Amino acid sequence: MINEILIMNGYGLYVWSAFIFTLVSFATLYFVIKNQYVKERNKFIVKFGTLNSERVSLAKSQGMNKEILSNTSSI
Repeated sequence: MINEILIMNGYGLYVWSAFIFTLVSFATLYFVIKNQYVKERNKFIVKFGTLNSERVSLAKSQGMNKEILSNTSSI
């Protein structure tokens, strides 16, 4: 039973190696992106400090204003 699952009529080596390659690739990508995120978050905290709720609401409102202005073709 287990041997049949592992061998897969002679295609097991290809299937399992592709499966392992995919998992290793996804894991590597996850850790690279997580590492970059932590670095960028630390840069942000050093540059701006932590944001309180007042600054967060101000930043969100500014983002909306920029989006509204960028969508207008002619004023």
